[in-house]
Amino acid sequence: MSFFEIHDPAFGSFVMGNAPVKRLATGFDWVEGPVWFGDMECLLFSDIPNNRILRWTENGVTTFRAPSDYANGHTRDRKGRLISCEHGLRRVTRTEWDGTITVLADSFDGKPLNSPNDVIVARDGSIWFSDPHYGIMTDYEGFRAEQELPCAVYRIDPAGGIAAVITDMACPNGLAFSPDESLLYVADTGRMFSADPQHIRVYDMVDGRPANGRLFHTISPGCADGIRVDTDGNLWSSAADGVHCIAPDGHLMGKIHVPELVSNICFGGRAKHRLFITATTSVYSVILNRRGVQSP
Repeated sequence: MSFFEIHDPAFGSFVMGNAPVKRLATGFDWVEGPVWFGDMECLLFSDIPNNRILRWTENGVTTFRAPSDYANGHTRDRKGRLISCEHGLRRVTRTEWDGTITVLADSFDGKPLNSPNDVIVARDGSIWFSDPHYGIMTDYEGFRAEQELPCAVYRIDPAGGIAAVITDMACPNGLAFSPDESLLYVADTGRMFSADPQHIRVYDMVDGRPANGRLFHTISPGCADGIRVDTDGNLWSSAADGVHCIAPDGHLMGKIHVPELVSNICFGGRAKHRLFITATTSVYSVILNRRGVQSP
């Protein structure tokens, strides 16, 4: 079976037949939140149910942090520091260069956050994160708890203030800016145990805030979870059968088949042309003829 499924002829130039999808590591329970550290030539990712962040290099997998407070999504800020979403303590944190942890957000309007899930950083240094309820609905990826806030997307400004900037989605999840940050893409995976629509929405960025939210694309099979953008503005999304590539106008260009349910993705490698894929029990990668828009 081919690794690639081409829907738009242009996708044929994005992938290379002699660059296979490789399984880098396996034996985990539910992997998520990949983030590439080029200066350290390593990939960090979460094994959420086992309460740990792991580090992959070409020499194998080691433990970066355990316990991790059931960390999920990660990114890097403009200074290259690790930003993490933690289900266990329901917060967003920054790991300083000396290893200490700074809490960036754990509440809004005097109420605890639900379970921060995915996170990105804008050029102005603001931190954007999604706060669905998945981590508090069961004890599998955190601790069952009462939901006190609606699911939303939040922005932490460089001075530390926090604002709810998207409140019209059932359960926002993956986030990505277009290369020029004129658009914000958000995956809505729906509330647990419900029949909510599952799709990707796109928002215009107007004066630094999202506006004019509208349907961008619906993944099939499965739904979008983690999403990333390449330098030409194509959106890459997790799906039940692998990774889908969606053109800026919303049409499906092609698929990368992966034998497990994909949770999240990120670009990395020496030229940001290697797509790292977290998928249920394993981590995969594939070299592309694309370069990703990636945090430092």
